Amino acid sequence: MANLKVLDMTGAEVGTIELADSVFAIEVNAAVLHAAVRAYLLNQRQGTQSTLTRSEVSGGGKKPWRQKGTGRARQGSTRSPQWTHGGVALGPKPRSYRTDLNKKVKRLAMKSALSAKVLANELVVVNEIVATEYKTAVMAKMLKALEAEKKALVVLSEKNEMVVKSLGNIAGVKIAYVNTLNVYDILNCNKLVVVEAAAKKIEEVYA
Repeated sequence: MANLKVLDMTGAEVGTIELADSVFAIEVNAAVLHAAVRAYLLNQRQGTQSTLTRSEVSGGGKKPWRQKGTGRARQGSTRSPQWTHGGVALGPKPRSYRTDLNKKVKRLAMKSALSAKVLANELVVVNEIVATEYKTAVMAKMLKALEAEKKALVVLSEKNEMVVKSLGNIAGVKIAYVNTLNVYDILNCNKLVVVEAAAKKIEEVYA
């Protein structure tokens, strides 16, 4: 079992937590992580880029000059791609970049990402994160105590509006829940701060 310290909001150790090796201590699979990150980034693309072809730009209905006898190259339209204001040849059109991974690969990628964070000592387990008022300073102080003030992903077990809004004002901090956690966000943060209850839920889901 992976043994991790449990800290409080002041950074003091208040206990330990045992987490399943099958989730937090597997051999990191770099190929699967690459596939998961690539799929995530592709799925963020809207695919709405579009250019006008020669049939879609306005004008060009009249042949600019007669076919023969002018000494110039033959032209049928002023909206061919080689003309100024002409259409774009082979330009991008709206398309879907959507791709998917099978369930086994997704699970393996998530376990690899979590294990990579444990291996790099970048996973911090907090007993609880509480807020009695909307105070960004309190959350900033907590992150500093946890050495996670640069770029942190905070995983909560349940929604707490005061915590969410207090953390939301801090640059570089992203909030997630067990059901919204993804491989890209885990790998993209310097510190993964997980509430103890959320760590147990993650273990239940992926063990």
